[in-house]
Amino acid sequence: MDYPKKLVVEVLEKAQGKALTGFLTGQGSRNATLMLVGEAPGKIEIQTKIPFTGRSGKKLDVWLELADLKREDIYITSAVRNRPYKIVSSLDKKTGKLKERRPNRAPTQQEVWIHASLLDYEIQTVRPKILAPMGNIGLKRLLGGKYKIADIHGELMESTILQVNQEKTTYENSAETYLIFPLYHPAAVFYNPALENLIEQDWEKLGHLVNNI
Repeated sequence: MDYPKKLVVEVLEKAQGKALTGFLTGQGSRNATLMLVGEAPGKIEIQTKIPFTGRSGKKLDVWLELADLKREDIYITSAVRNRPYKIVSSLDKKTGKLKERRPNRAPTQQEVWIHASLLDYEIQTVRPKILAPMGNIGLKRLLGGKYKIADIHGELMESTILQVNQEKTTYENSAETYLIFPLYHPAAVFYNPALENLIEQDWEKLGHLVNNI
């Protein structure tokens, strides 16, 4: 999606000095019934310029097929548009010198706030019938900290969502309500393989909802 230039400039200025790199736009149909909201792009996504093309993306593609959904028919975005990274130093045993890596990390709430106006713009532009936050970061961005994915995944709910207020000083509740269908983040199965069957059931349910709404 093409964002207003002024909006992007504001976000990138606020992101300066943070452990953030690259920039990835949300992608998909502007007429999508379903919008998936992830956490943030990783190193591979920044390189390919396509959301969810890394290890998690392969899992996502499997579940999209299970739900009879196609990437081109939905919209995929995330709470943060830059890649958050951390600096890890370790001793190279061969050279005896310190080497530095910059692996992915989860975004902070401050980084989510920095990018909040971009997600607001996407939601207002696409106007999806169902918002599906994938993981607790996307869920907290939309609904605040009162829910956890483990407690409400796979449940369709109707609720207002958080959006940036006019003064751009804090979040406020939206005037309208949205259908929300929380999902585990695709990476969850890498840490807890036992979740796979549960996640598949959620995606089958979501597919039925989207295809019959």
